[in-house]
Amino acid sequence: MFLKDRAAAITGSTSGIGLAYARALAKEGANLVINGIMPPDEAEKLRADLAQEFGVKVVFSPADMTKPAEIAAFIAEGEKAFGAIDILINNAGIQYVAPIDEFPLEKWDQIIAINLSSAFHTIRAALPKMKEKGWGRIINTASAHALVASPFKSAYVAAKHGIAGLTKTAALEVATKGITVNAIAPGYVWTPLVEKQIPDTMKVRGLTREQVINDVMLEGQPTKEFVTVEQVAALAVFLCTDGAKSITGATLPIDGGWTAE
Repeated sequence: MFLKDRAAAITGSTSGIGLAYARALAKEGANLVINGIMPPDEAEKLRADLAQEFGVKVVFSPADMTKPAEIAAFIAEGEKAFGAIDILINNAGIQYVAPIDEFPLEKWDQIIAINLSSAFHTIRAALPKMKEKGWGRIINTASAHALVASPFKSAYVAAKHGIAGLTKTAALEVATKGITVNAIAPGYVWTPLVEKQIPDTMKVRGLTREQVINDVMLEGQPTKEFVTVEQVAALAVFLCTDGAKSITGATLPIDGGWTAE
């Protein structure tokens, strides 16, 4: 367990990719600060289950990723519990599908806030302690949409391209501090976020559920398979190893060959 006595804070970590990150890091001994929106009793059960299964300390934070003050408190809570956040994974994200001229303004603002701005706020808050320790791993969940675009996803594509740029900038600033900053860019991963896109895409494109899955989602992935959350989490674990210490400022595709075309 090479992450024993390390602490990892993961936004959007109550399901999907975020929960897979939490489980994979806890398996390697990392204590956790998990985050999401869920009823308090369910949050406590998830926290307790992770702590018991992996024998690590787990803190749950309901911080709203649209509110900078709550984001700062999320990092501060982790630092109070564990001394510092050694591993920061920015994973919180939402999606909305609509043509630009019909895109609700409030949805644009919400997606930019959660998918992009929240990562700036967490990095800003976590870096001072990482610099003090001379070690840190920052991993941003980007998307294949950080590298290529798709129609009807203007806010999401803009935010994920922004994540790629933020990752490069942060990596350059801390390159001599023992801290790496990278982004993981998954293709379509079968998660609640992806599943929720299907009805909207069916409506916008006039397709059946099967057509959306096969002709939209998997059409661009040469493997014709969804990426799994475990595969994404395994890449994050590798980025925390000494073997990955020279990988920084990278946006790493894990997309079944989508962005190779």
